[in-house]
Amino acid sequence: MKFSLKSNLLILHLTVLVWGFTGILGALISINEIYLVWYRVLIAVTTLYIYFKWSNTTFKVNRETFIKLFFTGAIVGLHWILFFGSIKASTVSVAMVCLSSLTLFTAVLEPLLNKSRMSKLEILAGLFIIFGIYLIFKFETQYQTGIIMGLCCALCASILSIINSKQVKNRDASIIGFYELTGAFFWISLYLLFTGGFNSEIKLPFSDVIYLLILGTICTSVAYVAGVSVMKELSAFRVALITNLEPVYAIILALIIFGKNEQMTFGFYAGASIILGTIFLYPVVKNKIAKRKLRKSIPLV
Repeated sequence: MKFSLKSNLLILHLTVLVWGFTGILGALISINEIYLVWYRVLIAVTTLYIYFKWSNTTFKVNRETFIKLFFTGAIVGLHWILFFGSIKASTVSVAMVCLSSLTLFTAVLEPLLNKSRMSKLEILAGLFIIFGIYLIFKFETQYQTGIIMGLCCALCASILSIINSKQVKNRDASIIGFYELTGAFFWISLYLLFTGGFNSEIKLPFSDVIYLLILGTICTSVAYVAGVSVMKELSAFRVALITNLEPVYAIILALIIFGKNEQMTFGFYAGASIILGTIFLYPVVKNKIAKRKLRKSIPLV
């Protein structure tokens, strides 16, 4: 079923809002980040499997693809563990702003991996983001562990985006997600098995059960499928611009829900504004430069 442009935009905004809400749930759930992610991927994989069966979607892949996606799942698991670890070691606002630095890592890693030249715009954007991170480090010294975990999380997210940008050309994004989440579940389970994590008694309060179900279904599976469906109808530029609202939505929600616990110093907001401002302006400027080059390349008749 096809939706109108306004409907697709609304769905994408709601999806990004839901993605931003994952940070809130991470702060509300009492268990540590490793168990949190283990439950999240278990619920998400189960939900996606039910969705495939209900929609009669064929999700079989060849052996080579399965191995690639299965091992990529290790990066997915590490990315989420670092993300929720960052929240628990600092605040939702700090973790979300640090995660936004994936633009910087992608700008550096993508040209290196593709053996292409880094553009001047990417270098300039990177310098602004580095300065923003420096300000946050300087003024929020009590959250250094959370900041480092958040930056490592962004690095993992950047590697994932580069890997998946190639995978998504050949197969449906929800199928990629299913096998990567299956891999994440396996690798986290293996870690818990070898570290004795399954031997310790895990007490899940009723509130944690509810939050985990929301996180695994609505914030992971449902949001994933909804996000992918509208991305097929909207331009990549518009999707990128709206997706950049995720940390903004998360910070606003965190301030509303947690109040004073989420209030930061002036230095944090200055650094966050530089990072988020750069992320918003980067695709706009890049799009304008691309259009200008296109005009110049079209011969005059």
